[in-house]
Amino acid sequence: MLTHVDKANRPTMVDVGDKAVTTRTASARARVVFPADAVVQSGEVLRTKKGPVFETAIIAGVMAAKRTHDLIPFCHPLPLEDCKIDIAWGAQNEVVIQCSVRATHKTGVEMEALTGASVAALTIYDMCKALTHGIEIRDVALLSKTGGKRDYKR
Repeated sequence: MLTHVDKANRPTMVDVGDKAVTTRTASARARVVFPADAVVQSGEVLRTKKGPVFETAIIAGVMAAKRTHDLIPFCHPLPLEDCKIDIAWGAQNEVVIQCSVRATHKTGVEMEALTGASVAALTIYDMCKALTHGIEIRDVALLSKTGGKRDYKR
């Protein structure tokens, strides 16, 4: 059953008024893959005219996670207690981004984690697109969540 439609099938925000306040966590991942012909090497520190790529992406991802309610309709504004973004080289020419979020509230933080990982990936794309437009953002996924009705782990 979809939660963001009412009995008349109209869009609506979920009423969380009767939910219990619990600690909610979520972790999400995104991958940025550079094509084989790109002039980057796995493990390389990326710097562009716009600045240090990974560090800028971390800042952008945290800012986005904090503003998820402004970007995604019907997301409740949440006072995030923690948001960490880790960015590291993975497989050949691949950057792996993981965003982990925590809040004590009546609703979960999955969308904040997914938004943080996605915007960090988009920032890497933006800062590196001068090298090639063949960069791909792949596999944006929720890895885990705790709190609320049920926990989840991929």
